[in-house]
Amino acid sequence: MKKVDKVDKGSGGGKSGIKKEKVQSWIPKLIKKRVCTTFVEDSLSNGVLCQCGHVRNVHNILDTMDSSGAAIVTQWDSQQHTTESTTDAFGELEFAGAGHRHSYFLRLSCDTQPQIIYTLMTTYWALPSPNLVVSVVGGEGCENIKTWVRDVLRNGLVRAAQSTGAWILTGGLREGVARCVGEAVRDHDAAAPAPSKKKVIAVGLAPWGVVHNRQQLVNAQGSFPACYYVQNTSRDTCCLDSNCQAFLLVDDGSTGRRGGDTAFRANLEDYISHQHTGIWGSGSIEIPVLCMLISGDVRMLERVATSLKRSTPWLVLAGTGPAADFINELLLSLACISNVPTSPSIEGEVVEYLSDIRDMVRDMIKRYFEGEADLEKLVDTALSIYHNRELITVFHGEQEGLYDFDTILLKALVRASKRLSNDASEYTEELKLAVAWNRVDIAKAELFTGNIQWTYEDLDDAMTDALINDKPQFVRLFCENGLNILDYLTYQRLESLYRSISDSTVVYTLLQDHLSDRQSLSGSLPKIGPLNRSQSAMPGLASAQELSLFEVSRVLWDLLGDVCQPFYYGPLSLDPKTSNRKTLRQVIKLLQGKCAYRDQHCQSPWVALFIWAVLQNRSEMAIYFWEMVGESVLSALGGCKLLREISKFESETESKVAMKDLAQKFEDLAHDVFGECYQSSESRSFNLLIRVSPVWLGTTCLHMATVADARQFFSHDGVQALLSQIWWGSMDRSTEVWKLVMTFFVPPLLYTDLINFRKDQEDVCSPVEVHHIETDNTEGNDATVFSLEEIIQNDGDGEEFKALKENLKATSPSKTRRPFIVSRWGQFWFAPVTSFLGNVLMYFLFLSLFAYVLLVDFKPPSQDGLSKLEFVLYFWVFTLVCEEIRQTVSMDNSFVLQRMKSYIQDKWNKCDVIAITLFICALCCRMFPWSFEFGRALMAIDYMVFALRLIHIFAVHKQLGPKIIIVGKMMKDIFFFLFFLAVWLMAYGVANQALLYLYDPRPNWVFRRVLHKPYMHIYGLLPVEEVDAELFLDINCTDNRTLIEAGAEPCMNTYANWLVILLQTVYLLVTNILLINLLIAMFSYTFNEVQERSDTHWKFQRYSLIVEYHSRPCLAPPFIIISHLNLLIKRCIRRIPSEKRKHFVLELQGIKASRLKMWEAIQKENLLSDQNKRQRESDTERLKRTSVKVESVLKHMAQNRDHDRRLQLLETEMEFCCNALSWMMDAMSQSNLITSNRPHPIQRGNLVSSINLPCTFWGCGRKLECPEKTHAATGRTCKLHIGGAGI
Repeated sequence: MKKVDKVDKGSGGGKSGIKKEKVQSWIPKLIKKRVCTTFVEDSLSNGVLCQCGHVRNVHNILDTMDSSGAAIVTQWDSQQHTTESTTDAFGELEFAGAGHRHSYFLRLSCDTQPQIIYTLMTTYWALPSPNLVVSVVGGEGCENIKTWVRDVLRNGLVRAAQSTGAWILTGGLREGVARCVGEAVRDHDAAAPAPSKKKVIAVGLAPWGVVHNRQQLVNAQGSFPACYYVQNTSRDTCCLDSNCQAFLLVDDGSTGRRGGDTAFRANLEDYISHQHTGIWGSGSIEIPVLCMLISGDVRMLERVATSLKRSTPWLVLAGTGPAADFINELLLSLACISNVPTSPSIEGEVVEYLSDIRDMVRDMIKRYFEGEADLEKLVDTALSIYHNRELITVFHGEQEGLYDFDTILLKALVRASKRLSNDASEYTEELKLAVAWNRVDIAKAELFTGNIQWTYEDLDDAMTDALINDKPQFVRLFCENGLNILDYLTYQRLESLYRSISDSTVVYTLLQDHLSDRQSLSGSLPKIGPLNRSQSAMPGLASAQELSLFEVSRVLWDLLGDVCQPFYYGPLSLDPKTSNRKTLRQVIKLLQGKCAYRDQHCQSPWVALFIWAVLQNRSEMAIYFWEMVGESVLSALGGCKLLREISKFESETESKVAMKDLAQKFEDLAHDVFGECYQSSESRSFNLLIRVSPVWLGTTCLHMATVADARQFFSHDGVQALLSQIWWGSMDRSTEVWKLVMTFFVPPLLYTDLINFRKDQEDVCSPVEVHHIETDNTEGNDATVFSLEEIIQNDGDGEEFKALKENLKATSPSKTRRPFIVSRWGQFWFAPVTSFLGNVLMYFLFLSLFAYVLLVDFKPPSQDGLSKLEFVLYFWVFTLVCEEIRQTVSMDNSFVLQRMKSYIQDKWNKCDVIAITLFICALCCRMFPWSFEFGRALMAIDYMVFALRLIHIFAVHKQLGPKIIIVGKMMKDIFFFLFFLAVWLMAYGVANQALLYLYDPRPNWVFRRVLHKPYMHIYGLLPVEEVDAELFLDINCTDNRTLIEAGAEPCMNTYANWLVILLQTVYLLVTNILLINLLIAMFSYTFNEVQERSDTHWKFQRYSLIVEYHSRPCLAPPFIIISHLNLLIKRCIRRIPSEKRKHFVLELQGIKASRLKMWEAIQKENLLSDQNKRQRESDTERLKRTSVKVESVLKHMAQNRDHDRRLQLLETEMEFCCNALSWMMDAMSQSNLITSNRPHPIQRGNLVSSINLPCTFWGCGRKLECPEKTHAATGRTCKLHIGGAGI
């Protein structure tokens, strides 16, 4: 897989080192800060401070007075009196003592373009793209936050943000409402489960000049991280809140002044509201933005009016502070304005009416904002707010419940969207928001109840957004409510789905790799540089938009290999047999045209979506698409193969483990579905395994399971039953081996009852063999063969096929029946087990001949030359070479290099290549006298290789087969052991040689003493006379360097001989005890690991052996040359295809294919139904249902409490009205203004009776402690709260 090998494992969007370099490179070039350069005197500071808050000496322009001493400039303005310079504060922020993740921060100018900042946050800071943005404004500097407001933020806002995947924009400082939001986020993160995918993202936007200790953040090169200390602050500054994930510190050039971030914040909100959800903004739904007003001062009115003009919806929490309460009363008081006629008869009345409205608003402003001078401007601002009242939703926290606060947000946004889009229905907008928030419960409860008739156009965009943003529950919901996937998925839409893949995935890198190849060939490779002000898209978007189905096809080809034909070559009109370069040219020419294929509907939409989801490791989405796929067993195995291939190139451990787990899940699903099929019908399940899939382009379940390494699937009894049937051919599977051996040497025993043959094989074809549609007879004529008996037996509808059977008998030429002697002979010798037995016996004979020639009859070329047995040996090896060539040619690949690559992937084929190569080299060297000995040595080594090849035969044995796997794994353990041993061997050998011999330049002796002798010490060969000075032998030796260089034996050095003995003791202790026991432990672990699954390993290994000997000719080497000549004539001259291949390949068409597919789908549905039933009955699901019921009860109890509170308020108002009316009656009865002929009504009952009701003070609930007094006297307030003011 050429392209896959190029993947950089460190690629992706999550590498901090790469991000740091990118941020350091382009942020200083694009992001600026503001510095006040003009001194505008602050009259309150006696000329010491500028109105920006800085002292005089930091300004460049100081003279702002004319010659008479009057000030030229009296009002400081950020745009006029400041200049921009490169930002000097950005990077990561570490809160000292906080002990949690780092936050990101950036100092930026107040007029920075919001698209650059949004790209920075989503790309380089890796914040997940929001499905909703809630901007919490107001409440700066408030110390006392009401309890119900805290509950709204904690139990309402943060919970809604988690469920919808929202961003919360706050002030970012440890004060007021921003601090409450931060604490709510902190509490949520502490209580949220660890594997939760959605985290609450809090982004702090604060004025740079208000941040306390902001100098700790200043670093022109960026801080990674900057250590920030939270301290007690002064009145003008405040510390940052450690609960925010990111900080945008807006700089307008001032210090200690609030409000400098207002304009940038409004621009950022407006920009985000025009972006789309999904990767690269590829979704079809714009990100909803909602501003939440809590309290607020008079400056907040201008902020609200500005945002409303940009159509940003607002949620106002009434009862929290001046600005929020003012807007609430404004909307209530001016509600009657809608009843005024637009064209009255008298214009003066309208003018007077509008004047009264302004007076009313002016009085409200005076009441809520005392001391404000510019009242007329505030009145205009208030009327502008009221004009956009459709975008405002008022939430009365004291009267409304806190449950389902997310639905309150949803209704507020729906209300705003109805105003913005008049032709769009309320339901469509609500559906888009529900999809954006991934709230399928809201969609089911409100939108898909059966009362609304949804059309394809209504669900089209929502379906795309659900796919891109990984919302499988919505995909399932749409498909169940009117969306036809056949009409939805076109090749153009499929390309757009692949373009939306995240750049942090391996698949994205693979696609970009193939895309760069195509672009480089066409000479149109775009150069994507760093972000600039005009580039609003994320890096990589330009190249991602160029992706086509060809890149997808090449990636699938890299991952699947030659398992099937290339995907999507049909729509692209490409030929799989053409070379890659020629194919690239055709694709370039095609994409430069109209690309008509993009308007075509995808032929297998569920499989296409399944592969798309699997490549992104989207578990729930992939499983749903698998449930909808027709060929469930093969699709599950295909997903397993794709995931295991991708996991090899994934560098992140968590993602790799998730891919392997999902791959194992798909293998389990394939195993379980096939188990259901096997229990239902054995013959049909066999057909299912070998059926050629048109959806997966020519592959079969067995082939896919082999390349996917699906060992558990192969261990199923149904798979093994099919393999055993193929292995034994026409013979009974219970035949003993000794009967085969006797018949092999005495062929006439075939015609006795020694070996049992299946009775149905003498009259009809094999159940596996008969299910092909087209076959060629020996004369090259086409004939159609159907097993109608089996169709009748399996399908149970024989009457339907009687006419067809008679028609076939009448039209098909009669096939002459072979004689019994010929048919029985072929049934025995063409069985794979017989071929295996013959090859084993002949291979033993080959090794015996090889050994005899090598030991006895291997003469030099100068003597009598080659013997006859040696000629036989060489001819035998030649037939082995011919067989290896046949195996390579018989591969299914179109190209020779691909066939050779597929051939060499098998480890036993590698062994054959090595053995044959060594034999050829030995034969060449054997022909010349000067290289005869070298050739003989190569021949001896080659005999070892041929003998080791015999191990492959043991794979057929159930007990010895797993042992081969154990030996192979132990060989890997030995390599690790040898590494540790080589370290100690080299260390001890060099030290020992240096201590014993002062000088010995002979290389061969140095090698022996440094490596060979220490190695032999491990096995107990310890010549102490060469180590201990007391036992040195008297030999002729010298210390003369000249004589030593001439070849004399050097004398041993006796100095520090005690150290030599000590080193030997330590060396033997480490090697013989520590390392040897380590090796034994490694072997034990490997043995136990394989032995536990020995049956599974053996069954998987058995398949490759059966396939190998099933494809081999019946004759063994050297007689196999006869079969090779026969095959050459049949395949190359007569063009007759192989019949034996159809034992593993079944082509079904028409009604038979449809029936098999339907039968498989039924078995899958039965399995899923049983699994769902078991899951519903599990303890976990019962606990979940109980939890839901408890939450529902708690919700109803909370609603009842809300109703009680409302009834108490209503009762209080009724009492007031009754008292007022009673007072009016008393007053009118005592006056002479009105006379009546009848007396006034009298209250029946005692009005002054004791009424023991709860206290009306909010949250008290005490019973009245003054029951002797009336309601008018107490106001239904207990003694504790009499005289106090409630909220």
